[in-house]
Amino acid sequence: MADYPPSFTDLLAALRQLPSVGARSAERLALFLVDAKPEVGARLASALVAVARNIVPCRDCGFYAEREEGESEVLCPICRDAGRDGSLWCLVERADDVVKFEKAAGGGFRGLYHVLGGKLSPLEGIGPEELRVAPLLARLGTRPPKEVILALGTDVEGETTALYLAPLLKERGVAVSRLATGLPAGGGLEFADSVTLGYALAGRREI
Repeated sequence: MADYPPSFTDLLAALRQLPSVGARSAERLALFLVDAKPEVGARLASALVAVARNIVPCRDCGFYAEREEGESEVLCPICRDAGRDGSLWCLVERADDVVKFEKAAGGGFRGLYHVLGGKLSPLEGIGPEELRVAPLLARLGTRPPKEVILALGTDVEGETTALYLAPLLKERGVAVSRLATGLPAGGGLEFADSVTLGYALAGRREI
């Protein structure tokens, strides 16, 4: 029985490593690349090589930074921006969370960030040593902010992480806050669960 050539199956295996790409999706992508003009595949290959070589975590916050040839440690554009409010930090789980806050309504967040690299999960063997907690504490020792916003999820892992970090931050004289939680904009009460309604009541504000 005929099958795809070895190079094609290697491409299928590589595509299957991507999140949310199953066997059929990988096959469709591979067929597209094989049938496309050579420059399409060449551009994709070049972009993948460039990302692997040049994109590194920011030395300070852990967000994505572009490394020039010969550089070992680099700062991201946010940490290089002298116009940022260094007295206010936003601690997030993942690097892509930074982009979400930057695109938020009302001009986004104008302080600095710290990317934790995940959340505490004892069941999965993820403790403080697996996260960027040590760099956070070291950074606090050099130029501490006045406030750190714990922008973590309200799931069990997010709450556990927040409860672990809050005392560490407070004992260093830093005010700690959490994101307000509640009803989504434009949504009705009929789809809200009791926990969400509880958060919405607790986080109410005067109008």
